[in-house]
Amino acid sequence: MRIPLPALLCCSAATLLLLLRWRRRRGLWKKVKQAQQRQDRSLVKMQMAVQRFREQHPSMKTVPILSLPLPELTKKLRDGSLPPDHVFYAYVGKALQMATETNCITEYLQESETQIQKAKLPEKPGLLYGVPVSIKDSINCQGHDSTLGFIKNLNKPAAEDSVVVQVLRRQGAIPFVKTNVPQSLISYDCKNLIFGQTCNPLLYTRSPGGSSGGEGALIGGGGSILGIGTDVGGSLRFPAAFCGICGLKPTGNRLSKKGVIAGVLGQKAVVAAVGPMAKDVESLALCMRALLCEDMFHLDSTVPPLPFNEEVYSSTQPLRIGYYETDFFTMPSPAMRRAVREVKELLEDAGHTLVPFELTNVDRVIFNFCVRGMFADGGSSFLRKFKGELETSSLGPLFWLLKSPSWLKTALSWIVKPFVPRFSDILKSVRTNTVYEVWSLHCEIEEFCHQFIAQWKKLNLDVMLCPMLSPALGIGYPEKLSVAVSYTMLYNALDFPAGVVPVTLVTDEDEEELKGYQGYFRDWWDRTLAKAFRGSAGMPVAVQCVALPWQEELCLRFMKEVETLSLKKNMIV
Repeated sequence: MRIPLPALLCCSAATLLLLLRWRRRRGLWKKVKQAQQRQDRSLVKMQMAVQRFREQHPSMKTVPILSLPLPELTKKLRDGSLPPDHVFYAYVGKALQMATETNCITEYLQESETQIQKAKLPEKPGLLYGVPVSIKDSINCQGHDSTLGFIKNLNKPAAEDSVVVQVLRRQGAIPFVKTNVPQSLISYDCKNLIFGQTCNPLLYTRSPGGSSGGEGALIGGGGSILGIGTDVGGSLRFPAAFCGICGLKPTGNRLSKKGVIAGVLGQKAVVAAVGPMAKDVESLALCMRALLCEDMFHLDSTVPPLPFNEEVYSSTQPLRIGYYETDFFTMPSPAMRRAVREVKELLEDAGHTLVPFELTNVDRVIFNFCVRGMFADGGSSFLRKFKGELETSSLGPLFWLLKSPSWLKTALSWIVKPFVPRFSDILKSVRTNTVYEVWSLHCEIEEFCHQFIAQWKKLNLDVMLCPMLSPALGIGYPEKLSVAVSYTMLYNALDFPAGVVPVTLVTDEDEEELKGYQGYFRDWWDRTLAKAFRGSAGMPVAVQCVALPWQEELCLRFMKEVETLSLKKNMIV
């Protein structure tokens, strides 16, 4: 029997397409394998470098070096009592251990060895002279990839350092590793197809948070004394809270974002920021002090020339502090609520005034401002990033949502609203907007910000004490619980500086109280969040400290007060 020519041509074309697709996928997996091998080689280079240095300096003890707080470490480095190479290789060794345990490092910046060899104590050393610093994957370092977890970004090394890395180098710091992120950065977990899952150093079954998750894991495990992350929706604050460290999200343009790759390019509704992460607040302040210098203002003239205000940071005047225990959108875990209450009492006992702050319309902020604002083009810019990439099942529901036609989302939104109101709101938010609608949205956000500040000033507040989603959720849970970003994303929409400070640990009593957790909506997300919180006894719980725009020094001063009082209480206990 003869096969008709049209049918034969169709079969041949289909076969050819399948072969081409197979060949393309094979090429992509080959690139992934090469990147993983490069990552493995980085760790081998770290191991060899440390081993070689220890053989040359057999008497060097790393524990005393690793136990020094950053301010004390920099003092010893700058006065010459501690050699920079001893500090560098102590941290390379510890970073290697944490990379092996948590998979937090994507690349070793081998040129850092050359930098440390050439490091001679200058007459006026920079504030971070000799300090090894870890850098998030999405922040450009010359000669190295900024992948964002995308295969298409492999083998495309940055032509120059980002401004923040340039300033770090001018202040004497030594960027030595790049750290892992979730694919696209739009997640508060830390997993991608190239480098895999990063684990929490405190409990390997828990997420380190994201998108600066590699930074959180490395610093939380002691493998870095200072790191630089980014924050859009909590990307720096989640890892800090989950890994038991401190982090500061400044006002969006306080530090330069030049040479920092964004998750969703061009969107202005949810303001991104670059910020420091460290074990303690004093280290964050030292980093901000170093970065807010003439070099920063000269290299990026869009950054306002506002040097670090020492007077505000060192002030001891009593503060008037607003506070709330819940945003009435994401029900806080018992440990979260207890953390705010305990810190409130500590602050009152220390002579500060605490004033209740009524938070309203958080659902409008999340759905209408943040979800709608980030995906104002219907998500087409976001989807375009994944074109030609290998599929990732974790983002499947989001892809389905973004790709569905508007009529289907509108119909589904109307049908499910009585049963699952939050899902209905998400369906309504993810749509293609006209230019007029985007401009109107930006006006709405601006008006909301003015109203929020008016309420703040009516109460005559200096700063605000807020809950922070914690303890760390189990691996895989963040991708199911995108709605739980409400406590952090609010301050990206407002563009307020916000810092995270660990203040307590989950207790058995918290675990027992969690059994009655139902959430405000009693929907699938609330039930899933309750499961994600369980089994967390002993894990850190943090609070957020917030100030008005451009008042990072006041925010840090408040964070320092919270940290000091909490440490004092925990020592007594």
